Amino acid sequence: MKGVFSRIISVFHLFKEAVLGVEQDYTRLGLNRAIFLLAIPMVVEMGMESIFAVVDIYFVSMLNDSNAVAAVGYTESVLSILYSLAMGLGMGATAIVARRVGENDRKGASIAAVQAIYLALGVAFVISMAGIFYHKDILLLMGASQQVVDSSAGYALWMFAGNYTVTLLFLINAVFRGAGNAAIAMKSLLLANTLNIILDPIFIFGFAFIPAMGVEGAAIATNIGRGIGVLFQLYYLLGGKGIVRVNWSTLAVRANIILNVIKVSGGSILQFIIGSASWIFLMRVMSTFGDNAVAGYTIAIRVFVFTLLPSWGMANAAATLVGQNLGAGQPDRAETAVWRAAYYNAFFMAFVMIVFLVFAPSIISLFSTQPEVLEYGTQALRYVSLGYIFYGYGMVMAQGINGAGDTYTPTILNIFGFWVFQIPFAYLAAIYWGLEAKGVFLAIVLAETLMAIAAMIIFKRGKWKNVKI
Repeated sequence: MKGVFSRIISVFHLFKEAVLGVEQDYTRLGLNRAIFLLAIPMVVEMGMESIFAVVDIYFVSMLNDSNAVAAVGYTESVLSILYSLAMGLGMGATAIVARRVGENDRKGASIAAVQAIYLALGVAFVISMAGIFYHKDILLLMGASQQVVDSSAGYALWMFAGNYTVTLLFLINAVFRGAGNAAIAMKSLLLANTLNIILDPIFIFGFAFIPAMGVEGAAIATNIGRGIGVLFQLYYLLGGKGIVRVNWSTLAVRANIILNVIKVSGGSILQFIIGSASWIFLMRVMSTFGDNAVAGYTIAIRVFVFTLLPSWGMANAAATLVGQNLGAGQPDRAETAVWRAAYYNAFFMAFVMIVFLVFAPSIISLFSTQPEVLEYGTQALRYVSLGYIFYGYGMVMAQGINGAGDTYTPTILNIFGFWVFQIPFAYLAAIYWGLEAKGVFLAIVLAETLMAIAAMIIFKRGKWKNVKI
């Protein structure tokens, strides 16, 4: 009994250490300890990001307006391209920063981080301008009805115009992860989420001198919360306390480093865009079955994000360990770290799969009780969750390869998985074979499962160990 109690105390202290963000050398720590210290704050961080999606859709659904929920779905489908750009840049930044930290080149890590931030600002500007002037056209192109556009286009306008906040939040957190300081990334999202939860109902339904803004208020609240999270990140970067430090010596634009960031990030951006573009196509297919189908699908996707992003936290921990250990000349240790992280991740995903299979109707009913919306959402949860164990392995393997700086191999995998298989299969199954929405859900689970198996085979071959960045 005394031994069990001491073990619990030990785990508690380790958890406290992970959350507080004590600086560590992840090239020397025991692997289980290293995975734990990195994964806990990364899992919480990704969970915090997924809560944004769930909180927004929860409060918007309380408006009892399927048009508003559909507008959120259409907008988020397009914004997934932006998220892909930000996550792709972030993956490149993580790989380069982690490699420099493993080589004990802290100034090089800081310089690379600044150049990645410059790139992120450029991407956000382009998206912002396009969204401000063409947000209604974009919604119509996605298949939204004129009624949805007339009543809820304000949500899209605010989300496009304010995309700087989410772009920088993703990118800077990726820098912190690469440096092994995942606790700061977690804290920035915790702050942003807390504010979003408080502000969402205030701006949607009104409070005191703030008028009710409906679905548009959800976008305003989200941008305010994320914006303050970014200010917290910048405060830490400029404070000069961590591994990555921004000061006058790192602010100069360095074309050669920007080109290196683009080179490494290019594959990551492409792989995320390929995946996100496939989701846009799937949303377009779902729109042929009506706004209720889109609303149910949107709710289900938000729930998926809620469970997948924490799992991405484990995958990101593996990417950091790969980058730092390759920089320290320890490729075998890097490989072992990925297999262990994948094993732990699969256990988590198996648990989520069981929850979705059993409680799908209850979960969807938290967001909508409209019969058709509930039916589509329940089907989506149950079908897609069938491949969760494979996803658990596949996402860690792919991120491990990305963390090594080989961002193009997972890109090729995404091209075949999403564009050669998933999209044609979804179209044929839903439209020509008469399976309707079930055809889309079946295409998702089959494509993701096959890609996960392929990622495991590719990772096992080990070519990623020889990538130079």
